Amino acid sequence: MAVTVRADINPHSAEPTKLFTPAFITGWLINLSQYLCFYFLITVMALYAMREFGASEAAGGFAASAFVVGATVARLFAGWATDRFGKKPLLIGFVALGTMATLFYIPASSLPMLIAVRLVHGFSYSMASTAVMALVQSVIPNSRRAEGTGYLALGSTLATAFGPAVALFVIEDFSYNTLFWITTISSAIGLILALLIRKPESVLRRQLAAASQPKSAWSIKSVVHPNVVNIGVFMLGVGLAYAGVITYINAFAEERNLTEGASMFFIAYAVAMLVMRFFLGRIQDKHGANPVIYIGLVSFFLSLGVIALATENWHVVVAGALSGLGYGTLMPAAQTIAVSSVPANQIGAGISSLFLFTDIGIGLGPILLGILVSATGYSVMYGVLAVVVIIASVFYWATLSKHSMYQ
Repeated sequence: MAVTVRADINPHSAEPTKLFTPAFITGWLINLSQYLCFYFLITVMALYAMREFGASEAAGGFAASAFVVGATVARLFAGWATDRFGKKPLLIGFVALGTMATLFYIPASSLPMLIAVRLVHGFSYSMASTAVMALVQSVIPNSRRAEGTGYLALGSTLATAFGPAVALFVIEDFSYNTLFWITTISSAIGLILALLIRKPESVLRRQLAAASQPKSAWSIKSVVHPNVVNIGVFMLGVGLAYAGVITYINAFAEERNLTEGASMFFIAYAVAMLVMRFFLGRIQDKHGANPVIYIGLVSFFLSLGVIALATENWHVVVAGALSGLGYGTLMPAAQTIAVSSVPANQIGAGISSLFLFTDIGIGLGPILLGILVSATGYSVMYGVLAVVVIIASVFYWATLSKHSMYQ
């Protein structure tokens, strides 16, 4: 699949342009609030369903994953809707719907009602997150695209690191209802910020000109944009490997008696990614995607290898840092590629296409890897995932690396 580069982007431009505008900062905070709502609940929802409604492990698992089901369905429409109806209106509408959904966790009095709330919450989250990312991408200077995307990705990284920890603290020291109220407040803050966000005049003029163009109808291209297929397939493989980390790292640590290391895994992940964001985005803007992608692939491969062989708590912490340099680098780099590969009026479709592929990898991972773990154990599984990263590397080298945008 050929890659088309947006004509309005010069990735090697040295023109100084302001990145941290009020719109960028506000969008970053909205993105953080949405990810916190996700991570506050995803790690505790299965247990809540089992305790509150006497659900089986399978039913409790579905109560947790129903959010992902709703989010995946939304991916089929999120990109097209964002490009068709506008980023800010869609953002406000679906952050509002998500806030309403969080209010219904407390009165949900049965498992079917809880699952229904999770489906609506997941759908609204996916639509809102696509809209806010497309909005922020529209205000990032072209010459600092990768740097800005990397900083934007820090919101999800911080939520990954601290959201589950906060959730566990709240349910142990307070109650699930307290956690639901905290989630509602986080979503409401995002709604207030969405109402307040303002785009720079230059962006508004550009979008006004784009608004005069014919609006496209929903199509397969709006779900899977042709220009994003190759980087999407690459991230599907990377997402599959990442699923093994986020799904089984705690179970692996318990089996190896490495729970202290596992408790620090995502903290190390966040710190490593935070530090490298000051360098890798600028490298990608100046020298293309290849150096950053290869750094991410090598780091992620090493992370999986260290986990497979881990015998000490510090091994798991090191693996967390390497994973931050790995997946934490690859995701924003791939998002930059996706945005740079589509026309300016199709940024929503580019972002949602990439996330659809990544979500498929992360969604299929627990199912496929659960079978593998049962048959071979955790060490073999992480070794196999290291091989998956090698296969993804070969695919990237063969299909993407030689294009001028990546060099």
